[in-house]
Amino acid sequence: MANTFELAQKYLPLLDEVYKASSRTAILDATKVDIVNGNTIKVFKTSMDGLGNYDRNKGYTDGEVAGSWETLTLTRDRGRAFMVDRMDNEETIGMAFGTLAGEFIRTKVAPEIDAYTFAKIAGAEGIQTATGDVEIGTTDVPALIDTAEKDMNEAEVPTEGRILFISETAYAGLRAKIVRTVMNDVRGVNREVETYDNMQIVRVPQSRFYTAITLLDGTTEGQTAGGYTGAVGDGYKINFMIVHPSAVTKVVKHVLPRIFTPNENQKADAWKFDYRIYHDTFVYENKTKGIYMHRGSTALA
Repeated sequence: MANTFELAQKYLPLLDEVYKASSRTAILDATKVDIVNGNTIKVFKTSMDGLGNYDRNKGYTDGEVAGSWETLTLTRDRGRAFMVDRMDNEETIGMAFGTLAGEFIRTKVAPEIDAYTFAKIAGAEGIQTATGDVEIGTTDVPALIDTAEKDMNEAEVPTEGRILFISETAYAGLRAKIVRTVMNDVRGVNREVETYDNMQIVRVPQSRFYTAITLLDGTTEGQTAGGYTGAVGDGYKINFMIVHPSAVTKVVKHVLPRIFTPNENQKADAWKFDYRIYHDTFVYENKTKGIYMHRGSTALA
């Protein structure tokens, strides 16, 4: 087992690196969350009274403060197993697993986690929401974002640190409405918009940007391919979403990949690679105004 453990240690950095590079929501990953009993986290919630009048004879007006720990449970437990035949030697095994793991996480894991995260945030009760379809060159996307920023400012959401997640269609609409000045000594034109009103822009493929998704179990007829789809009838395309990271806790727990040699594998004469991941996303009840979503007006069909 020592050798298989070493192989797992060897490939774990590759798995994490590929996920970070491919994921659009890795920027929201929690960094200081303690996971209790493997799949639960504790969040401390407080509430308190505001100011009252000070009486020169009686002194201060008494107030109340309450605090409690809320337990949040990670609900998404997903995984897959793959096998590589014994006939490949150690060097080939390395290449096979490296390619397999990289492509699997880039094309399957990262998109699903992104889609789930956005859908979970979109489904949180109390977030600010607007509706309308976006047409490139016609829709005034900057005006829509201005409205979103105004509403968040009125709700006293901190301006620093906001992230603008935006679909490719809405991004093209935003870029089409921005006027740029190119100096004479500039030989190339860069039309990319990396920040907008001090918000970092994260472009999201529409296939990951829905208000609701359906996770496929990988075993039921019609779902054997696994993965996810947009929720037909219940889901909508998201045009853009402004998120203040303090409003969201996104926990992604990678379980160390298990690697079985052909001698240990009871199912086949092959190397067996298991990948399993616990994850979930939570929106704080008292910080829902830190999220603004603009979605399409037509349900997915």
